[in-house]
Amino acid sequence: MIVKAEVINQPFSGEYKERVYDISSPWNSQSWSWIKFTNENSTEWCGNFRGFPSGVAVSSKYNAVLVLTSDYLFRLNANNGELIGYEDQPQYQHITVSPSGEFIVADYYDIEIINSTLNKKVLLASPIKMDRIKFHNWYNNRLLITCEEFLNWDNKVELELDGVTYVITIK
Repeated sequence: MIVKAEVINQPFSGEYKERVYDISSPWNSQSWSWIKFTNENSTEWCGNFRGFPSGVAVSSKYNAVLVLTSDYLFRLNANNGELIGYEDQPQYQHITVSPSGEFIVADYYDIEIINSTLNKKVLLASPIKMDRIKFHNWYNNRLLITCEEFLNWDNKVELELDGVTYVITIK
């Protein structure tokens, strides 16, 4: 079972066992991402994903891994690394997983929770209209978020997402 995943630079040939995740499409970019996976028995392997890397998150709650690239949002089974779903041409810019195991993504203007499948998403309400959303780190079950107020780009705002209630507040 995959317990850890991280974006890495292209590894040397033979450094890891590798698995290629490529979706056939005329819209694919020429970019590739490499993700190093660590299984619970400490074995490591690498996945090659189509598109420039944006992030990766592992959820034990959903027994899944989400890999976000410029071309696709991939969903893998954490037990065996099999591709179980994907979304092409995602607008998402950031991805994280809450301490309770919920996948959270942000595009330019909105933040959503992705539940048991890529089709089950919940849009989170925000106290302001957001633009250029950026996730930072989790601290005491709260995610620090920065953004600019939509149509008022001089107003840089710090927000917090509560990891229990999933309510966004201005910090």
